[in-house]
Amino acid sequence: MESTITDQEFALFQRLIYKIAGISLSEAKKVLLVGRLTKRLKHYNFGTFSQYYRMLAGGHHPEEIQVMVDLLTTNETYFFREPGHFHFLRDEILAPRRSTAPFRVWSAACSSGEEVYTLAMLLADTLPNTPWEVVGSDISTQVLAKAEAGHYPLGRHEGIPPDYLRKYCLKGVRSHSGTFLVTPELKRRTRFHQVNLTLPVDAALGEFEVIFLRNVMIYFDTETKRKVVGNLLPRLKSGGHLIIGHSETLNGIQQGLQPVRATIYRKA
Repeated sequence: MESTITDQEFALFQRLIYKIAGISLSEAKKVLLVGRLTKRLKHYNFGTFSQYYRMLAGGHHPEEIQVMVDLLTTNETYFFREPGHFHFLRDEILAPRRSTAPFRVWSAACSSGEEVYTLAMLLADTLPNTPWEVVGSDISTQVLAKAEAGHYPLGRHEGIPPDYLRKYCLKGVRSHSGTFLVTPELKRRTRFHQVNLTLPVDAALGEFEVIFLRNVMIYFDTETKRKVVGNLLPRLKSGGHLIIGHSETLNGIQQGLQPVRATIYRKA
């Protein structure tokens, strides 16, 4: 049986997740929060959300704060989601490219890794003789562990073109039956890091020709969007592209970005 949460308790968690991750939880997310955090109340034998909040706010359990963040920020994704963006990358950015310098792409809210490996398949196919790398990041350590493993249920392969499936995915056998694994060759060209996009990004991450920031801005208010874009821009090369989700916009917060087409921007 799920615990119940009062309006006052929900407001406490709204402020906490906003402070930590910049995420604005609407009233419509109350059911989601209760569903995902009830198991943590049971784990600690708490009777109310106030007790769990006090433990988190006390500052003595950073590992539990990460668990809460993992539970509240994990989002559904899949291979070749919003395929128009990958067509643009292939046809408008990679096809006319003549440089043999390393090509780097950052999937800045990569969740369980499907976007990272979609990009890796595309780059492996399009740039066979050029060095390339895909970096994936997320605030959730839980999904990053899944992403690094590159191991998915067989049903998740929908959307992957058949030739890519044959070249870049290994079908599981015996104890791994019903799953598939991204090939080691692709995994060697990917890296994963925990990144909180609302904080300045470590310069050690390097610079990128393309940054994918898709389906995460919908959780931010305008001020947080402005902060996130400001944090990412130093990591985007001049002339590089920032790509956001189809349901998102940067209206009023473009900050040195020129719109190329809907949801695609170029750094001046």
